[in-house]
Amino acid sequence: MRSTLTQRGQTVVPARIRKHFNLSPADRLEWIIEGDCLRVCPVRADPIAAFRGQGKGGATARLLAERRADSQHE
Repeated sequence: MRSTLTQRGQTVVPARIRKHFNLSPADRLEWIIEGDCLRVCPVRADPIAAFRGQGKGGATARLLAERRADSQHE
């Protein structure tokens, strides 16, 4: 699937991708540069709730610290 960038740098997430990942207007996308490639990952409106139960021992504290660091860079 492809999308086009506007002059303002905006693009549309194709409907098939939105449905597959159950994306809503409140969700965010994280853009990750990996060498010459670009990866786009969904970030839920409440990333803590989405992450809950996925790991053990301090993972929530690490995630919160990462989110604070990300918000300082925005």
